Amino acid sequence: MAIDQPLVPQPGDQTRIHNIGYRNYDGPRLGRAYARRSLYSQSLRGAYGLGRSVKSKVLPMLLFVVMCVPAAIMVAVAVATKAKDLPVDYTRYAIIMQAVISLYVASQAPQSVSRDLRFKTVPLYFSRPIETADYVRAKFAALASAMFILTAAPLIVLYVGALLAKLDFADQTKGFAQGLVSVTLLSLLFAGIGLVIAAITPRRGFGIAAVIAVLTISYGAVSTLQAIADAQNATSAIPWIGLFSPVTLIDGLQSAFLGATSAFPGGVGPSHAEGVVYVFAVLGLIAATYGLLIRRYRKVGL
Repeated sequence: MAIDQPLVPQPGDQTRIHNIGYRNYDGPRLGRAYARRSLYSQSLRGAYGLGRSVKSKVLPMLLFVVMCVPAAIMVAVAVATKAKDLPVDYTRYAIIMQAVISLYVASQAPQSVSRDLRFKTVPLYFSRPIETADYVRAKFAALASAMFILTAAPLIVLYVGALLAKLDFADQTKGFAQGLVSVTLLSLLFAGIGLVIAAITPRRGFGIAAVIAVLTISYGAVSTLQAIADAQNATSAIPWIGLFSPVTLIDGLQSAFLGATSAFPGGVGPSHAEGVVYVFAVLGLIAATYGLLIRRYRKVGL
């Protein structure tokens, strides 16, 4: 049986042992909260292409401009004509611009999560002092914040323009506050739906197509069924049909509780009792998407 012998430098051996200065880190450890904030900040910046290539900035910045330009035109017209009110209510603006909002969430939700899945970097996040819930909260909050910026910015343009046009301060402030509540719920709902769909596939292109399909097909199907119900004088069914599309959910909720005019066929919006169902549906969907993301990333992190 061979016995291992210790390595002993031989005469003429050029082996050297160097002290390269490794030592234990004894500085402050910032922990999970700092890591979560950093991930949120990085994801929010990435939603507008900040810190990335010029090519990555083009689409989100273009969509942001497209959202704000109509509001600026409306303000200019109101000021020039000395109108007594804005052409569009604050709560209606996001519904009118829903195509731009859908395109934004379809492009940025996969950008936020699909690359991490494709390049298998999610386990690297979880190797640090960060857990599944931290990752999901940071990504969810970042995309919802990015969408809130996108949808609230034109409302600010409208509000400032209304004050410059010397419209009634109390009415404009009330409408502006109602609009902010509406776009807050819209941002949370669309961010959750977009992230759940995007987290299914690591392919960004598939994620974009899937998000667009879900948002547009659901809205088109619901609008068609509502139009059919209106044509057949089944107006009582119109509010209930509106529960099956994210856009009509927000529309129905704000027409029931935020003083908005319903965009449903015939202007038939939900009553207050039906509006309560809309509130529970919106909050339930937001909670459900968060839960689905937690479940998805528990499997990814294994």
